[in-house]
Amino acid sequence: MRTLIYVPIIHSVADMGSMGDELKRKSVSGLGENRWKIHTDTVNGYWVAIQSYFEKYDLDVQGTKIYQDGMFVDGEMALKLIQDGVQSGSKNSEIVSGLITRGAILVKTEDFKMVKDEYDGLQSILKSKTNLKKLFQLLRYKILKPVFLRRRDRFIAATIDRTLEANKTGILFIGAYHNVIKRLPKNITVIELKEVAKIRKYQKTIQSRAKNQHRQLEQLTQYMIKNDPK
Repeated sequence: MRTLIYVPIIHSVADMGSMGDELKRKSVSGLGENRWKIHTDTVNGYWVAIQSYFEKYDLDVQGTKIYQDGMFVDGEMALKLIQDGVQSGSKNSEIVSGLITRGAILVKTEDFKMVKDEYDGLQSILKSKTNLKKLFQLLRYKILKPVFLRRRDRFIAATIDRTLEANKTGILFIGAYHNVIKRLPKNITVIELKEVAKIRKYQKTIQSRAKNQHRQLEQLTQYMIKNDPK
């Protein structure tokens, strides 16, 4: 039997590289200053909880395979990308770096072209000069995004199946809207460090303009930042 610890990612501005500042500006514009601050504090608390899990449970990670969202290289280049993330303030990268220091192995998880296709779709929205062009690119991206995600999910699942040995444990850090779990073979036991369904519900709730969701948002926020798994 093989085991996969599944860590849903909620991307912070630091995770988004060159797109971070523009995405932050658009997020503040869409959510408002108050909700953006709530979201930022929640994301920070979320990663503190994830980091606490790996430290508190003192897992023996020597030789453990790490599969990282967007990691389309391996070796020294992969380590450099992680260190660049650490330098930019990414808690995801900081946790992965700590696990590597303890003996975990970072694996080339994705295909470069598949990741680039989705990245280019986002870039086309951010670089649009007119509202009409921006709307067109946004609609195009919304249509193509499920295709991008399915392709990437199949590739990631195949990578895990191919590289995770019998009786070994792997750790997957992946965006919450990916659906890798259902594409994994049955002989891999998945441990969701946080329930993906609740992470997605939080993301939808924080973006909602409905006025009667304050209590639900509060409950989901508390779930996100609590230190105990699940």
